[in-house]
Amino acid sequence: MGFSNGNEQFIKRTGGEQGQPPERRRPREKRVHQLAPDATVTLEGERAAAGIDAILASLDHELVGLIPVKRKTEEIASLLLVDRLRRRFGLDATRPNLHMSFTGAPGTGKTTVAMRMGTLLHQLGYLEHGHLVHAMRDDLVGEYIGQTAPKTKRVLNRAMGGVLFIDEAYYLYRDTDSKDYGQEAIDILLQVMENDRDKLVVILAGYQDRMDTFFSSNPGMSSRIAHHLDFGAYELDELVAIGKIMLEQARYYLSPAAEVVFRDYLTLRMQQPRFANARSVRNELERSRLRHAHRLAGEPALARTRDDLMRIEPDDILASDAFALAEWEQSH
Repeated sequence: MGFSNGNEQFIKRTGGEQGQPPERRRPREKRVHQLAPDATVTLEGERAAAGIDAILASLDHELVGLIPVKRKTEEIASLLLVDRLRRRFGLDATRPNLHMSFTGAPGTGKTTVAMRMGTLLHQLGYLEHGHLVHAMRDDLVGEYIGQTAPKTKRVLNRAMGGVLFIDEAYYLYRDTDSKDYGQEAIDILLQVMENDRDKLVVILAGYQDRMDTFFSSNPGMSSRIAHHLDFGAYELDELVAIGKIMLEQARYYLSPAAEVVFRDYLTLRMQQPRFANARSVRNELERSRLRHAHRLAGEPALARTRDDLMRIEPDDILASDAFALAEWEQSH
């Protein structure tokens, strides 16, 4: 998918001219057996055939909370399932627009949901591969003239057949810099999102307020987004539950006293700068494991049990900088 002096080669490849998208076509797929008009089917059978329940169950297991996001994902799955079933009865319709916007703070599960969405769309026949390509401004926008189109092209080529997840998408647009090339990347994305929407799903992600500003400044982009999913910040109990799941997966656990201290840590950390929800939880638990290992190694002659190697204690958490920062703030 080459670009030169505008997007001439891109226009040639898609078979249309700028402003005149080609005819909508679904990805090439196996010919399905046409059902008779009086035939009957069950959505339960179709769900099982597409493996939808396994994907949704995996999402529910991996992510604590996020009920509205999970409900929206279920709705999208239901829409595509019914669309797939309609095609078996010869009820073809325009392919649904599947481009999305994920809004919320860091560490709220946006990338995980995007990955599962790619798998879901692939198994339902809407994407050829369903893989996820993660990109940010620097992956798409060049510093000098002539760099942006080739960079954007390379990312789009890698994402074709799957999901292009653009994190902090609002950084693509800088209205205060007349020499910025972000608008060129946006223009290319707009054309691909329209002309190649049967081959690629674009998910734009970032903070809610900044994404609202981005869409108001780029109405063409806003009009191409069909589904908006808002990832709310986690509550304290949800963060504790996330931490326990992470430790369980690594075959560790919090002692009762350590769980109390961990709650205290999260209460402080949630009020401090650069808190990133589940990401901050993971980072602190990684540091706690380091302190746990250092504590055990400090007494090398002491006999240890299997439980000693698994149990996180209060001292493994109390050494966190969050406590020191809170103490410093109180004294000043």
